[in-house]
Amino acid sequence: MNEKVVSWGLIGASTIAREWMVNSIRKHPLGRVKAIVSSELSRAQAFSDQMGIPDAYDSIVPMLSDREIDAVYISTKNDQHLSQALAAIEAGKHVLCEKPLALEPKDAQSIVEAAERKGVVLATNHHLRNMESHRAIKRLLREGAIGKINSIRIFHAGALPQSLKTWRLFDKSAGAGVIYDITVHNGDLLRFYLDSNPTRITALASASGEGANGIEDSVMSVWEFPGDILVQCHDSFVVGHGPRGVEIHGSAGSILGIDVMSQAPGGSVVLRTSDGEQDIPLELKVTYDRGVSDFMAAMQGKGRPSSTGEDGVWSVKLAKAVAQSAATGQTVLIEQV
Repeated sequence: MNEKVVSWGLIGASTIAREWMVNSIRKHPLGRVKAIVSSELSRAQAFSDQMGIPDAYDSIVPMLSDREIDAVYISTKNDQHLSQALAAIEAGKHVLCEKPLALEPKDAQSIVEAAERKGVVLATNHHLRNMESHRAIKRLLREGAIGKINSIRIFHAGALPQSLKTWRLFDKSAGAGVIYDITVHNGDLLRFYLDSNPTRITALASASGEGANGIEDSVMSVWEFPGDILVQCHDSFVVGHGPRGVEIHGSAGSILGIDVMSQAPGGSVVLRTSDGEQDIPLELKVTYDRGVSDFMAAMQGKGRPSSTGEDGVWSVKLAKAVAQSAATGQTVLIEQV
């Protein structure tokens, strides 16, 4: 028996949708992109023409009323995710939403609860946990390749492309700043590695003048996880020439992941132990392909999305803790429920 084609509607004519998500949806044997919504009809129409998408709208209302649309992908400004996700869920659509799900943990939780009540699949598009590099790192950790983990360093500092130097640097109400754009990914990746949540976070942030006054473009934070694991994160929009990656150190060795924090496949993973240095083979797979595949399988009742709505709630909670610590100068204790 043939399985049903899944028709998608896109909310947001974004760079990530254009460069990655449309192709990843279409690579799936059952995936079809039927509609695009943007706040400006001309932008939606241009996106539609460029990407060969049948329908273009300047409002989510007509798209959500289209009974052919089964799933919605949301990639608008951070502050719009909440209302758009809730509207899509109310219309009975499955929702794959960009991070952060919302700007407040309670709002992100409300999306999760709405999806549960409606019986639709909700997922957060945290792409790093689907990269072959990070999956290889997690496999090494699970196998005990470096013994007991004692510390992790994430260096997720790059230069914000000119095309993205818009609301991310100037509109605080939209969730601007490096914390809700980059640090939120670290929170999800660390939970993916360690299968646990941090117990406390301390952070300092700065604004170098790239954006509006008071909007941080660099942040450094220290996280404590159960088992006396200490984590240091450096996230920035203003580091143009450094590597981006992760170091994980344990009682029997270290894992180094270099240039593994981008959207494109690539980078390298190296295991260092008393036996020497070993390059870990990586397949160059597009991370979003796995995210779409797992999401569509969950729609069919076959497993769970790669990153669930609950994972999205936690990443918002952790990003907010970093922001709160940076603003107050105080260590934030993380409630474990």
